[in-house]
Amino acid sequence: MAEHSEALALWESFYVIVGSSGGALIGLQFVVIALVADRHNASIGSMNAFGTPTVVHFTCALAVSAIMSAPWPTLNPLSMALMACGFAGIGYGVVVIRRARRQRDYQPVFEDWIWYLTLPCIVYAGLLASAIWLHEHHESAFFGIAACSLALLMIGIHNAWDSVTHIALVLTPKEQARPASKSKPTH
Repeated sequence: MAEHSEALALWESFYVIVGSSGGALIGLQFVVIALVADRHNASIGSMNAFGTPTVVHFTCALAVSAIMSAPWPTLNPLSMALMACGFAGIGYGVVVIRRARRQRDYQPVFEDWIWYLTLPCIVYAGLLASAIWLHEHHESAFFGIAACSLALLMIGIHNAWDSVTHIALVLTPKEQARPASKSKPTH
């Protein structure tokens, strides 16, 4: 018991950084969505396929950080909590894939399938594997869990940036959709 507690204590700063980053980015994502909500008419289907998963990945990074920071009496409940996150993430990944295929507002390109759908499923599977591995080799598993939580944070950052730049640069704002003024440009 003392051995895994000491090993977990060594990760405290890492999980403070990852958890607080995940929490801050969740809040920032809400602000961005509120600010750009009137810029285009995306459906709830495209939001569920490409926007909501980003918040879920940030939330999972935050949740893993909280789980890894809790004072677990043994590795069994820690492992079970992390396995639940891994299973839930894989299940959610399947739901997101179905949503991405059904929505009609945006045709995902290869990069979208990688970043929004494939990588998150791989990371959640890695989290599940690390949680199972925790019983045999906890020090190695701690690195796997840390890599997964950091990967979820990085995937979320990439996807948030991708979504925001798509909205800002590709979609036509309502203001620009109005007829142009008849005045001549000045040189």
